[in-house]
Amino acid sequence: VQLAESGGGVAQGEGSLRLSCAASGFTSSRYYISWYRQAPGNEREWVATITIPGGITNYAESVKGRFSISRDNTDNVVNLEMISLEPEDTAVYYCKAQPPFSSLTYWGQGTQVTVSS
Repeated sequence: VQLAESGGGVAQGEGSLRLSCAASGFTSSRYYISWYRQAPGNEREWVATITIPGGITNYAESVKGRFSISRDNTDNVVNLEMISLEPEDTAVYYCKAQPPFSSLTYWGQGTQVTVSS
């Protein structure tokens, strides 16, 4: 079971980026997939989750209305579309997979997002 994040980089304030979380060794559509982020000196914080079944989405208040999490089941990928980026969004972004009714979790290695003002 592996998760690989991609799509990070440098964006200007009010810009946009799309992060992808590619799953291998398992079918991501059967797992809850979440995005977290960790800024320097801060604890890792939850950003968004897409659930099963039905793909219900939930967001942290700080990103609600600006970030959108979605599944691409064809490619076994979960994306995080980020618009109206702010310098406060600068962090390493991680995706996490968790099977339903289980405390087992899988994490990716993270991708850096830097937003300049």
